[in-house]
Amino acid sequence: MTEAVRSEKEARSSYEERAFFVLALLEFNPIVLLFWAMQPMHRSIRYWLLASLLVPMGLTLGCAGSDLPVRPPLPPSESDLVLLASTALCERKADFLLKHPSAAQLSKDWGSGQELTIDGGRSASHGDEAYFFDEDGVLVGALFTFPRGLDLAPYSVLRETLSRLKPSLEFYLNVAQLETKTNMESSSLLETGDEKSTTQYLVTGLRDRPILLQASFTIDPYVRLFSPYRREFLDRLRQPIGGTGGQNMESQGTEDKEPFPSLQQFARGQTAQLAYCGEKNYDIALDAYQRAIGSGFTNKVWLAEAQHKLGVVLLIKGQVERAKAELLQSLALRPNVPEVLNNLGTVQIKLGDKAAGLSSFERAIVLRPNYALARYNLAEASEATNPKRALSEYETYVAIVEGIPEEADRIVHAKERIKALKQ
Repeated sequence: MTEAVRSEKEARSSYEERAFFVLALLEFNPIVLLFWAMQPMHRSIRYWLLASLLVPMGLTLGCAGSDLPVRPPLPPSESDLVLLASTALCERKADFLLKHPSAAQLSKDWGSGQELTIDGGRSASHGDEAYFFDEDGVLVGALFTFPRGLDLAPYSVLRETLSRLKPSLEFYLNVAQLETKTNMESSSLLETGDEKSTTQYLVTGLRDRPILLQASFTIDPYVRLFSPYRREFLDRLRQPIGGTGGQNMESQGTEDKEPFPSLQQFARGQTAQLAYCGEKNYDIALDAYQRAIGSGFTNKVWLAEAQHKLGVVLLIKGQVERAKAELLQSLALRPNVPEVLNNLGTVQIKLGDKAAGLSSFERAIVLRPNYALARYNLAEASEATNPKRALSEYETYVAIVEGIPEEADRIVHAKERIKALKQ
């Protein structure tokens, strides 16, 4: 595994840590919050944290007797609603059409991909179902719309899930399509998920009797493109698939300032590079990042990150000079990003510029003192010319990552080098 790949893995781990922190806040679980604060964090600990939510819950239920309802497991993405139970992200379009041949009758372009739809008259959920496939034929997201609202009273699991979530967004929405509603109504956007996917629910009505208006289910890199609060999706509440009339409503919902093709291709690159749908595919990632950059990001943060990701892929594919150029362009836009500096250091070492590589690793550590990978890379690069510094960095690295299964091989190597350098 290359250093660049490890960097990607660390970035992914950081994302997961933040997700569990949010989960802990939702539950106000002091045990989870305490252990979240104990850095570094790794997969085994994350699973332990999840258990810490369930165990106290189980003890409480056990002590109280059988009168209390049993809560569903976390993360609360489980649902007894047929639309979510039957949706398999990463499914291939050909396999999807074998199960839903009628979806081919209502299809349209979705950027470089395709949207397949099933109207409420023929869908199992009795709502308008939209399935979004990327240009590689992979299901990356789904949106389910209920213009007249879906009473969730029969869906005990989903109702319990929603009751435990805090709204990520609350706003007034004209829901005149609802049989019992005629004016502006309060609505809430609720969000949950797991390590690879996010589910969002747009609901109205009372907390203990929610009415579902929309639900989206998506692979994480595509989340930005699938919020039910996006204007294009709110419009579907006003104009059902195959319906007539609709509602004359004030424009609501958010729109991205970034070009849709750029966001779509960036998400496609992330999905391929980080193996959200099986094996990593660096050829797809390379193509996607190049097209994302070419589509014209307006925000330098997005552009810088796309150049960074492209640089990592180029490094993995052995195109080191091109990787260096992309990483330098990324740093020109955002000079103080530790991950970019670490990857640049790896590239510089590979190109024989050891002094520049050492400098890049050191800058990354100054910006993030507990950046274990940068310290390991600095230790390796320093051994020949500064063994004392190498020893110190190896020891610091081990202290940061001790016990992390994903780091086992490097920990063994670091300890061997520590022993050798002390002799």
